[in-house]
Amino acid sequence: MRRLTTLFPSEFLEEHAEELGVVERDRNLQIPVLVWALVFGFAAGESRTLAGFRRSYNSTADETISPGGFYQRLTPMLAKYLRDLVEHGLDEVAVPDTVDADIGRFRDVMIADGTVFRLHEFLSDEFQARHEEQTGAKLHLLHNATDQTIERIDVTDEKTHDSTLFKTGSWLQGQLVLFDRASVDHIGLEEASAWMRCKA
Repeated sequence: MRRLTTLFPSEFLEEHAEELGVVERDRNLQIPVLVWALVFGFAAGESRTLAGFRRSYNSTADETISPGGFYQRLTPMLAKYLRDLVEHGLDEVAVPDTVDADIGRFRDVMIADGTVFRLHEFLSDEFQARHEEQTGAKLHLLHNATDQTIERIDVTDEKTHDSTLFKTGSWLQGQLVLFDRASVDHIGLEEASAWMRCKA
C-alpha cells in the first residue's frame, strides 16, 4: 500500500485528472478516492461489479454519489486516465538492469491475458453470458513488457476465447510469450520459433 501511495500521491492523481479534463464537470468526484476504491475497495473475482465499485467509493468519499451520477462519470476520458496511471506505474517499477541475462536472447517479452468483468443486465443483448449468470464482457490484452506498450486491446462478449484473437505467425519469431490459463495454437507458436510460458 505504501509503495503504491508513493508512486501515486494524491497531488499527482488530482493534477493529471485536471490535465485530462476528467473532473471538469464538477468537483464532487474525489479522484484519489476513486482510484483507491478501484484498486483496493471491493471484492475480487466474480463479485466485482460497478455497483460494488460505487459502494466502495461512497464508503470513503466526503460526499456520496447516486448510481446515475456515478455511472455518468465512467467516461472514455476516465478510461484514458486509468490507462495513463498503469503506464506510469509500469515505467516507475521497471528496472531493466536487474533482468536475468537469459532474457536477452528474446527480442521481446509479450504477455497475453483475458479478464471477464460483469455488466448490467441492460447490456445482455450486446454481451452474452457464458451460463445462466450475470452478463459479462471480456477484455483481451496483449502487452509488450519489453517496450512497455499495449500491442492490442479488444473487448468482446465473455464467450469469445482468447485464442481467437491471438493470431500466431512470423511476428512471434524470437519472442517469449506469457499466458495465464490460455489455450493457444501450439503448432503456430512452434513454427514461429516462439517460447511460451503458460501459468495454470
